[in-house]
Amino acid sequence: MTKTQETGTVVSVLSPDGTSLSVERMGTGPSLVLVDGAFCGRNFGPSRALANELKDAFTVYFYDRRGRGDSGETLPYATEREIEDLQAVLNEAGGNPYVYGISSGAALALEAAAAGVPMRGLATYEAPYTGVQGADGTPGSHREHLEALLRDGKRGSAVSYFLVKMVGAPAFLPYMLRLMPGVWKKQTAAANTLPYETRVTNNFVAPVDRLRTITVPTLVMVGGKAADPMAQGQQTIAAAVPGSEHRVLDGQTHQVSAAAIATQLRDFFRGD
Repeated sequence: MTKTQETGTVVSVLSPDGTSLSVERMGTGPSLVLVDGAFCGRNFGPSRALANELKDAFTVYFYDRRGRGDSGETLPYATEREIEDLQAVLNEAGGNPYVYGISSGAALALEAAAAGVPMRGLATYEAPYTGVQGADGTPGSHREHLEALLRDGKRGSAVSYFLVKMVGAPAFLPYMLRLMPGVWKKQTAAANTLPYETRVTNNFVAPVDRLRTITVPTLVMVGGKAADPMAQGQQTIAAAVPGSEHRVLDGQTHQVSAAAIATQLRDFFRGD
């Protein structure tokens, strides 16, 4: 039976640089902030379903990262500004909440924890530290290529490049997505943020030295069906973050089910 997806209370939160962030809240209990990955936001991606799964145990906050959905965008972009965004959302949530990040949102949450942003506990799912480098071996090659496509107005090509050349999705996937106009429209609408993902993920290489400074209780999760580079990336994170716990979710892919994640978050955060 499909659960009804409810809507919470939406507020605007200002980041220190003046960027307005659209933040949604639902549920009751300890505060938990969800941080989305590439393309995703309040109305596209996994956060709403997960918030509905968790609203009986937590006051859940989820938001449109800068440049997406109903949030603003102040240029130039810097990872430090996204960390400040997350800090502003955490302040709205009470200043010391639990945090869960998925994919590049997991990388952002880890960077925030390493920067000393206060959190009660942190859980991540498949931060994309897969060791991907540009075709010429230089750290900036992916970002430069994406930025060139966007300057030429080729938002669809930027999405395809990100999915196939950077994430490693099958070459036919963008063609399939084009047959789903609602999905493709939302992905191309967020194409302007794809170069940012190369920065927040450290060009897909785990920032081991920074991860070693994290003092927040941390759970590092990966799907049992993850490809080797993704699985190895999560092992690298777990080995670097002091005292972290590593869990493999049997049968799960990068599109992890809300119910599977909710079970893990209830267990880990209630055990702090």
